[in-house]
Order: sequence, then C-alpha cells, then structure tokens
Amino acid sequence: MKRTDKEKKELVTRLSRIEGQVRGIQKMIEEDRYCIDVLTQLSAAKAALDKIILQVLKDHSRGCVVEAIKQERGDEAIDELISVLDKFIK
Repeated sequence: MKRTDKEKKELVTRLSRIEGQVRGIQKMIEEDRYCIDVLTQLSAAKAALDKIILQVLKDHSRGCVVEAIKQERGDEAIDELISVLDKFIK
C-alpha cells in the first residue's frame, strides 16, 4: 500500500518513540531496576506496538485487500491477512 507522507511520518514518529522506550527499558535492566517498574514499561511499549500493528492492519484491509477484491483476487488477499493475524494470536 502506498502511504501518504503524513501517514509515513506518523508511523515513523511512533516507532521512534517506541525505540526510545526500548532503550530506556534496556537501561533499567542494566541498572537492576525493580522488576515491576520494568514490566510496566514493557507493557507500555507493547501497547504502543499494538497500536501500530492495528493501524497497519487497518491500512492493509482498507487499501490492499479492497484493491485485491476489486481485481478479483479477494480470496488470496483474505487468506494472506488471516495467515498474518494467526501469527499475532499465537
């Protein structure tokens, strides 16, 4: 799917924040910080990644899958999407 410059910037900005969070978590572990504090930060990073995953899935469904259906390749696109979703729920 072709994303607009604005959409790309938003995703990259979110990923940059997550990158900072992960570096912070790494530092916490290196400093032997309290486990609950580390887990709290891990949960926040995971939630941020989950939001990006959801956005990319929405974009794919509304863009690539819709386009595939119009080109009569809908079954293939839906199978591919289900296969990817299966990886997230395992």
